[in-house]
This record gives sequence, structure tokens and C-alpha cells, in this order.
Amino acid sequence: METQTKQKQTGKTAVRKKTNPNSSKTAVSKKDTVLQILNLDMASVIPDPSQPRKTFDGDSLQLLSQSIKEHGVLQPITVRKSGRDHIIVMGERRYRASKLAGQKTIPAIVREYADNDVLEVQIIENLQRRDVEPTEEAEAIAFLMDKYNPAEIAKRLGRTENFVRQRLKLAGLIEGFKHYVRSGEMTISLGVAVALFEAGEQQMMLESLDGEFHANRLKRIVDNRTFDLANAPFDLTDKKLLPKAGGCTLCPFNAANQGNLFGDGKMVCTRTACFESKKQKTLLNLIKRAKTEQLLLVPKISRYWKDEEHNQLVAAQMEKQGLTVHLTDALEIIEEPIEPTLDTIKEEYRHYDYSDEELQEELDEALEAYMEERERYDTALEHGFVKGILLHTDTYKSKEVFVKVKEKQEDIEDVRSAPLEQRKMSECTPEEQIIKINTREARKKQIENNRQFKEVAEMVRMTDYINIDKPLSVDEMVAFSISLYENNVGYSDQREHFQEFFGDTTNTTREEIVARFRKEFKEETLNRLIRFLLTRQVHFGESNHMNNLTNSSFYTAIQEYHKSNIDTIEAGYAKTRSKREKRLKERVEALQQQDKAMAG
Repeated sequence: METQTKQKQTGKTAVRKKTNPNSSKTAVSKKDTVLQILNLDMASVIPDPSQPRKTFDGDSLQLLSQSIKEHGVLQPITVRKSGRDHIIVMGERRYRASKLAGQKTIPAIVREYADNDVLEVQIIENLQRRDVEPTEEAEAIAFLMDKYNPAEIAKRLGRTENFVRQRLKLAGLIEGFKHYVRSGEMTISLGVAVALFEAGEQQMMLESLDGEFHANRLKRIVDNRTFDLANAPFDLTDKKLLPKAGGCTLCPFNAANQGNLFGDGKMVCTRTACFESKKQKTLLNLIKRAKTEQLLLVPKISRYWKDEEHNQLVAAQMEKQGLTVHLTDALEIIEEPIEPTLDTIKEEYRHYDYSDEELQEELDEALEAYMEERERYDTALEHGFVKGILLHTDTYKSKEVFVKVKEKQEDIEDVRSAPLEQRKMSECTPEEQIIKINTREARKKQIENNRQFKEVAEMVRMTDYINIDKPLSVDEMVAFSISLYENNVGYSDQREHFQEFFGDTTNTTREEIVARFRKEFKEETLNRLIRFLLTRQVHFGESNHMNNLTNSSFYTAIQEYHKSNIDTIEAGYAKTRSKREKRLKERVEALQQQDKAMAG
């Protein structure tokens, strides 16, 4: 109940109402210009059952409770009258902590609100906090959309518009996935990606997890249903490709039109059927163009891959339209060469410790090769080539090329003299067929291993691995050492400084090399590699130990080992500098004397 004693005894205080630019205008009482703080009996205060905030962190409540025991409630809660009781509008967390602290009363401001305004005030007050559970935050922002647009909501909450749009999208998650967001198993970014799909498709995704959440598996499912429009084989602005769908740049299923959900300007299509239909129409248009302009359409298919399903689909479409399918093995293809630059050479040889002079030599050689390729491309028509289109059968992206069909080899001996990988099974002896079968199987295993490794690496990246609070294990140090050696130590430095790094690797598999290296591993090996890299990763030119952090830290670190040598070098420079500064001082003094003489 309200305390009935005088203001001094009760702590009743008059306060001027402050204007809150983020609060709803309709939610502010216009009657009073002065608000009063009352000490209310805790028994008369009750939480609002319709309060949008449902979760409260237990640990933070305990900390707040301890603070209230020592200092009291520093900021009054806000309540509204309901019969004899007072319903909390803002401050339920302070109320809960006060109950834990055993408080009998709590300071409060009593205000009048219209029913619709209470919820809005509560939502905005909660959303302005930084510890709101993401799915509750999303649902609350979705409620505000009935009255405000995303830009207005962002302004009221002090957040970016993109943040508001991401939370609006998160509100579209089905309950099964919201559970994983609340438990922390599912990241907000993955939740937003899943929420791009309609509820029925989300439900199918959820059921495919079989009741056990796997972020990496779910990410693969999302990736298989989304398409990076930057790699689309068609013009994203083309409204006529599929008139009913229109252009991709304005499509609501383009994630960039839903608030840059994947980054600034990132265009991702979330409607599989539409994207695939546009791809198919692009292929048909390409076939039509090849027939009209008499271009040789070449699907990028070798004999080895001709039985792959996506290759067969393209070949079937071409044959249906009366085009001959030429495999790339039977063709000479000239693509337009790309002129090399020093930057492209640096990128190509980034794992080699090349000097600027060596990089320039590589560039000169690359430019010579480019000029030869350019001349061959420019004179292709004069040498029996025809205009063609090279088609990538998975993406349907294409480029214009020059093509010439190789002469047929009728003689069986000529056929058998061709490289084994270019011959059909029927053209091979039984022994050669066995070799081809084993080669094909080895290639498939390599592809499987590539996929397996990529899946494992991506899974680890999505976990909290890098934040593990433990010293590096021996296996981690071994992996780090080999990574440093292979990716950062150039060939000449490997031979000069680390000649016995792996020992004799003759007739040894990679697994055996790693196992032996691990068995004989010493931490000194890692230290040696790191110290080698420290000497190589400093910056020269305009950078020195006085204006560059990398150089400064290196300069400090080596003092422990080479202080006397460094002191000698510093002394030499100091001596030279001192002489120079002395000469400059004398010159300045002479000029000052001349100036005085002229003034006198």
C-alpha cells in the first residue's frame, strides 16, 4: 500500500518530467508536469502478465540483488494503478532483485496509461537494453511494425536499420528453430538465413535434423537452397527472362532487398524454383543464339566427366535442339588471355620468398607468354578456328572463345597412341581398362576427401574452437609448425634454414610424414619457425621501429638476444646524427647572425 506519511518521512520526492525522444508520444501523460516517487509496499506491486520480456538472467539478478542490499534501488520503477494494486510498466528486473534482497518497499513512479500504450512503452524500454533475448527482441520489434516503419523503430531504439530488419526476419523463424536460438546452439546469423524461407520449408529443414541440432548440417541445407546472385549466369535486371518473376534486383526473395541480411549489398536468392527456372531459360536462350549466329556451343565436358548427371542434362538439351555435342577432348579451344600485372604475379607467388627483382622477372616472362597467346587469339580465324561459346555445365555461365575440331584418328594404332585418359573404354586393352578404372576411382576418392575435409573445416569454424581456454596441445603445435613451414617459408629458405625439417621423405606417405614429425616433435621447432618468421615479416621502406607496431615489437623482442650488437649499430647512427645536427646548428646560427645584421 502507499505510505501515508509526509514527504520527508516517506521519501516522497517531486521530480520534473524529462522528455524522452525515444518514447511514444501517446504513452506520455499530458496531465502532470511533476512526477512523484512513492515507496510502495512490495505486496501491492505485481508484474504485468502481458510483459513482452519473459527471460531474466539469474546471475545478473543475484548481482543486482546484492547491490540493492547495500545501496537500495537507485532508479525507481514505473507502475500503473489497478484497483488496490500497482502493475509494473517498467522495472520488473529491479522488482525481482528487490524481492531476492528481502526489501519490504520499492521506490516507484505511478503513471496513467492507455491500455495500448502500456505494451508499446514496455517493448521500447526492453529493447533499449542490450541483454534482451534475440527471439523476444524479434517478436517485440515485429509488434512495433504495426505502427512504425523499420527506420523509425531503429531511431527509437538507437539501433541501425539493418539490425531492425534482421530481427524482423528472425521473428519469422518457426518455434522449433527459435528454441535453438534461445539455447545458444544456433547463431543469430544462421537463424536469419533459415528465416528467409517460408514456414513449410523451415519445418522440412527442422525435420531433416532428426531432433538433434547440427549447425554445419543445417548450413549445408541452407546453402543448397540459396544462390549467390553474383554468380548468376543471367542479367539480374532482366525483367523479360521470366516475365512473371521480373528482375532479381527488385525481387522480395533477394536478401539484399530485405535489409542487407548477408552484408552490405550481398544479393542472395532464396527461391530455388525461380533461380533454377531462370538458369534453364538462360541455357535455352544460349542454344537459340548458337543456332541463329552459327556459333559452336561447347559444354565444358571431358570424356572422363561425360556421364555426370548435370553434364548429361546439358547434352540432352543441346541434342534436342539439333546441336552436336563436342567434348573438350576433341577440340582446340582458345580463350581470350588476361594480361598479367605485378599484383597478379605477387598473388600467384605469395607463398614464395621472392625479391622485387625476382617478381619483376616472373612478370616479364608472363608478359612474353601473354603476347604470344594474344597474337594466337587475335589471328584464330585465320588458322581454321571458328567462333564459339564455352559453357560451364554447373553454373551455365559462358564466355566467347575460338574453337577448332581436331582431326579424327581413324587408324586404330593412332587411337591407341593417344593418351590413355583421352580414349574410350572400348578403345583400350583389358589391362588399360583396369588402369582407367583405378584412375577414375582414385580421382573420385580425391574429390570425396576434398569434400570431407572442407566439411570438417567449416564445422570447426562454426564452433567456439578458437576460444578454448587451454594451452596448445602437441598436435596443435605440430599442425601450426607444418602450416608455417609449408605456407610461409620459401623454397630457398627451406633448403638453407630447414633442410632436415621432415627428414627423409622418400617413399613415405603424408600420413607417415606427419606421424613421424609428431613423434619426434620438439617445441623448439615451433619456436625456431616463429623466430624465422619474425625476421621476415618486418616492414622496410617508410616503416621503421618508431612508426610501425610490427617493427617496434620485433625491435623490443630481439634486445634480449642482441643488445650489444644493437647498441653498436645505434651508436653508429647516433654519431652520424650528432655530426649532422651539429653542422645544422652551426648553419642556423650563422643564418640568424645574418638576419640580425640585415635588421640592424
